[in-house]
Amino acid sequence: MKLLTCLAAATLALTSSLALADAAFLARPDVQRYIDEQVASGQFDRPELEAVFANVETKPNILQILDRPATSRPWYQFRPAFFNDRLIDGGVAFWKDNAATLARAEATFGVAPEVVVAIIGIETGYGRSTGSFRVVDALSTIGFDYPRRAEYFRGELTEFLRLAKEEGKNPLLLKGSYAGAMGWPQFMPSSYRKWAVDFDGDGHRDIWGSVPDVIGSVAHYFQLHGWRHGDDVILPASVQPGAQVDQLVADKFNLHYTVGELKQMGVQPEAPVGDQVPAVLVPLETAPGVTEYWLGLNNFYVITRYNKSTLYAKAAQEVAAAIRERYLAQQFLGQQPVSTPAP
Repeated sequence: MKLLTCLAAATLALTSSLALADAAFLARPDVQRYIDEQVASGQFDRPELEAVFANVETKPNILQILDRPATSRPWYQFRPAFFNDRLIDGGVAFWKDNAATLARAEATFGVAPEVVVAIIGIETGYGRSTGSFRVVDALSTIGFDYPRRAEYFRGELTEFLRLAKEEGKNPLLLKGSYAGAMGWPQFMPSSYRKWAVDFDGDGHRDIWGSVPDVIGSVAHYFQLHGWRHGDDVILPASVQPGAQVDQLVADKFNLHYTVGELKQMGVQPEAPVGDQVPAVLVPLETAPGVTEYWLGLNNFYVITRYNKSTLYAKAAQEVAAAIRERYLAQQFLGQQPVSTPAP
């Protein structure tokens, strides 16, 4: 379906004042060059792209968010935002409601239900907070008005327009985060096109409204990034005096060393693990001035492919474990016979 067809109803609903403002954006030379490039690629017709960009609203508040100085919270401040009863109980309820689909995803992709559930909960609270920005506005704002990240976000804008066309969706109606992350799993458009799946069999990959598609897409993402079913995620460790901690921690997103090599560098695992297993040293500040050390394994690394943060990966591992423990406990209690008081 052509984007032009999808846009007709939405375009008629726009106010005249908004149309004037949007026409100025469409007329910008950089926007016109972008349209020229996309038309030349053969992926789009000029009228359908002009119908989109005539209705884009740039959002200066997004640029303000991007310009805020980044602050790195220590683990003891980061953890409570994710490891809490609301998120864990919500995960148990989500698992109960979607047990068959989660089991099918595990059988298909080899990713345990609690991992998929934890990611969906952390990202959007099981679909409660998926973002209020129109995706096309967010990507256009950053792609054309934020030079430092413009190239990447223009690429994501192209991916977004392609996916809207492929899925027959109106690009002016799809919403997401201020950075253009979409749906329950908060996929960027390129991630959507690579890893989103049609898990309910309706012919569309709907990560906004189809829970099976959401579950299948998260599990598929983890599978294709190397998740190993049943493997540990992270193990406790200790660091000996003189260990090259700074050097090892600086390499936190890569599995460049085996456990055996880390032992030689002064890092000692405190749980059984083979010397040949690749691992990365992960420090966690559990209280002011108090640091614990852990060894992140392959599955830990895979979580950091979803969100490039070791704190995020540790939180996801802990939330997943807590959801599983609470879910299984409730299942066990539900299977116990109800005792009757003695007469």
